[in-house]
Amino acid sequence: MKADFDFFNDWARDELNIELDAYKEKQLQRRITTVMKSSGVDDLKEYAKLIKKDTDIRKKFLDYITINVTEFYRNKDLFEEFEEILLKTLVPKFKDINIWSAACSNGSEPYSLAMILNKNNIRLKNKIMATDLDDGILAKARIGAYRDHELKNIDKKDLDRFFNFNNGAYHINNEIKDMVSFNKHDLIVDDYKKGFHVIVCRNVTIYFKNEAKDEIYRKMHDALVPGGVFFIGATESIYNPTEFGFKKLSTFIYEKI
Repeated sequence: MKADFDFFNDWARDELNIELDAYKEKQLQRRITTVMKSSGVDDLKEYAKLIKKDTDIRKKFLDYITINVTEFYRNKDLFEEFEEILLKTLVPKFKDINIWSAACSNGSEPYSLAMILNKNNIRLKNKIMATDLDDGILAKARIGAYRDHELKNIDKKDLDRFFNFNNGAYHINNEIKDMVSFNKHDLIVDDYKKGFHVIVCRNVTIYFKNEAKDEIYRKMHDALVPGGVFFIGATESIYNPTEFGFKKLSTFIYEKI
């Protein structure tokens, strides 16, 4: 079976430009096996052929292996902490703020950041750059329509201010939507832009092997300006931040030194 997965990993790298070797092996193999069998095959070589010729199967595979679990202000107390650091540490140092929301999923995270900036009258240097590997989830993010359970951390005042309800969903308004630009980006294989004051990348690196995770941290460091901050998820921790050029501001927020 290992040989089959080795073949599939090589095939995915060549045909889909996805570096599956960077993911934790057992978790990834379970996910691939599950989505493969749901497509009616139980052989990885046959599954590769199916992905190549059937666009729906291909989309289903990509959607399934890229984890898209999120909500507005996920771990709200951490966002409150981030907002405090933003106001006390970053705004006094930098005239305009440049932000990257990496692995942004359905857009709830970059839109959360946009609402924080809007409420505090913080100026953006550019639109918030929101990126993800999954074309399908990026399309949903651009639409900006959400259900009740995704909005549980938003108070009524902000819900009324920043959303319009129609057709059974809450739609982010244009004022916030225009603050964000969505683009496709693979944290493993693609180059990183530079010059960011804030990078938010939360609850993603837990799916990667240590080597891939460490490389992401190094690239994030290089993408930040000195004094910029890196905001990670509540499921993650950088155990040796100085090795990557960071110092800890709080449990899940690090500053480039």
